[in-house]
Amino acid sequence: MSVMDQFRLDGKVSVVTGAAAGLGKAMARALGQAGSKVVIWDLNGPKAEETAALFREEGIEATAVQADVTKPDQIEAAVSEIMDRHGRIDALFNNAGITIHKNAEDMPLEDWHRVMEVNLNSVFMMSQVVGRIMIRQKAGSIVNTSSMSGLIVNTPQNQTSYNVSKAGVIMLTKSLAVEWARHNIRVNTIAPGYMKTEMTAPFFEAGGPMVEKWMSLTPMGRPGNPEELGGLAVYLASDASSFVTGGVFVIDGGYTAL
Repeated sequence: MSVMDQFRLDGKVSVVTGAAAGLGKAMARALGQAGSKVVIWDLNGPKAEETAALFREEGIEATAVQADVTKPDQIEAAVSEIMDRHGRIDALFNNAGITIHKNAEDMPLEDWHRVMEVNLNSVFMMSQVVGRIMIRQKAGSIVNTSSMSGLIVNTPQNQTSYNVSKAGVIMLTKSLAVEWARHNIRVNTIAPGYMKTEMTAPFFEAGGPMVEKWMSLTPMGRPGNPEELGGLAVYLASDASSFVTGGVFVIDGGYTAL
């Protein structure tokens, strides 16, 4: 097999949560372009179907699933639906997440719990359900979206809950990687820096003190584009990364290098 052939995902099935837009959409598109069948999993069902339809127009075999990653019953039902359709899951990308910017001393406990539910607990629940399938398959790749915020404290915004949740994702990744290596399941995490998505583009384009601060701390002086995660996503889902597990892959324009 040639080096480039190792990156092909033909015949594989990849599930990406939070994939209707933003980083998840970009990673899902890259997986599809590498030959994988792609499941667009999102809480927003119509948006997920819209994205899946767009991908199909681009020649990617894509389907949509609407489910809440914080609800165990919905996870089980959606995964069952995927298995009925495809019979296997080769790659799981846990990408769904939220941010709440609040001072720690003022943050209601329900907001704290909400961030942990979406950003950390859901990653465990999704990995557990799909992990059981991968154990039976004796193969699989799980890729979690953490953040550079799991490694450093961002400024000037206050987001303790987000930082802690993403640090938890990194340790969850390492723990599952060690525990499931004997099953030939690889578990890694992508830790993006500031990214210019459909949602954040107006904020970056408007500029202001916060954006100026962020860019001053980013050696490359710009936010990343979602498409810049695509190559790594394909690498981690493919045989090209067959000896890679427990890794934290930072894509932040140099932010954490300072």
